[in-house]
Amino acid sequence: MPDPATEVPPAGRRTGILGGSFDPPHMGHVSVARDLVEELRLDRLLVIPAGDPPHREVTLPAEVRLDLTRRAFADLPGIEVSPMEIERAGPSYTVDTLEALARRFPSDRLVLAIGADQLAAIHRWDRWRRIPELARIAVMPRRGREPAPSPESTPIEYVVANVTRVDISASRIRQRLEEGRSVHLLVPETIRHDVERAWAGRRARHVTQ
Repeated sequence: MPDPATEVPPAGRRTGILGGSFDPPHMGHVSVARDLVEELRLDRLLVIPAGDPPHREVTLPAEVRLDLTRRAFADLPGIEVSPMEIERAGPSYTVDTLEALARRFPSDRLVLAIGADQLAAIHRWDRWRRIPELARIAVMPRRGREPAPSPESTPIEYVVANVTRVDISASRIRQRLEEGRSVHLLVPETIRHDVERAWAGRRARHVTQ
């Protein structure tokens, strides 16, 4: 797939952004991404694995997560995986990513997709007031509840993206992997064996340490 750093965009393209640690990528991510393309009428959706997430620890190395994410979303229409945060030094702040995309694609209309829990905590993000200046915010509800910004970030404008939320979490998958259990049907079959192999290697290293 073309890299966002080199692609020449058509004027007025509607570009969605879906970030995350993808540690590992799973079927919930794939389902949400597909729905976002349709729900938000996107010309393309950029899936962007974080290089150094500032608010959470990751298990798999950045290059491994990037490779798995690329393969998890391979050949899905309208969805591209970008390495831009992994290639950028330092913490992966959303505002920096949006500013970089705005510079590269000044004619694109950017739409940032976030979860309801992220909306509630957005006032803690780096330079968060700049984010709605760079992109329209689309919030994915959780368990049918209407998203609610925190008092600190009110009023912040956003639209609701009604996507199908699959009851799968990366933390649940990591727990199963740590227990040596299969993640069949939880991650795309194209990456399942490599995901299970990566955690088997981690468990073996821990035993010998």
